[in-house]
Amino acid sequence: MKTDIILCGVGGQGILSIATIIGEAAMNENLYIKQAEVHGMSQRGGDVQSNLRISSEPIHSDLIAKGSADVIISMEPMEALRYLPFLSKEGWIITSSTPFVNIPNYPDMEVIKADLAKLPNVITIDIEQMAKDNGVPRSANVILLGAAQKALGIEYEKLEDAIRRVFGRKGEAIVEANIKALALGREAQK
Repeated sequence: MKTDIILCGVGGQGILSIATIIGEAAMNENLYIKQAEVHGMSQRGGDVQSNLRISSEPIHSDLIAKGSADVIISMEPMEALRYLPFLSKEGWIITSSTPFVNIPNYPDMEVIKADLAKLPNVITIDIEQMAKDNGVPRSANVILLGAAQKALGIEYEKLEDAIRRVFGRKGEAIVEANIKALALGREAQK
């Protein structure tokens, strides 16, 4: 088993929380894990990216080579396209459909949608609206994680358990909101 994951988005969207949950689930399965993070200008809404490599065999590098990522999970559609050179031909993109327009020359959304539509394995979800509509507005990132679950090759129950461990100290309400968000994402990708 080997899964190379690129997590990307804009500072404050919860990319590193997704990485923590996936990492916790993988470690609980006694899998090897390596992670490299690039925070950019995250405090100012800049891009945030994390390489996450999971394997049943030892991993020698924490960086993902171009053309070899199995999954790109992106909280922002333009950011998904930014890392496209790293995606393998059979790889998956799971992305929010809602742009985070933080630059004056942000590309036209119709162009971004057209570029995503050219790819064979893409799931786009309006996670922001889904989170608001379902009373979990701070858990949009976990909705995206739920939608990515099958592509990650991690059992759904293992992600639930990881959420309980990662958010347990924040209280039961936070844990339940994130478990609900994970289920919403799983249902949305069907």
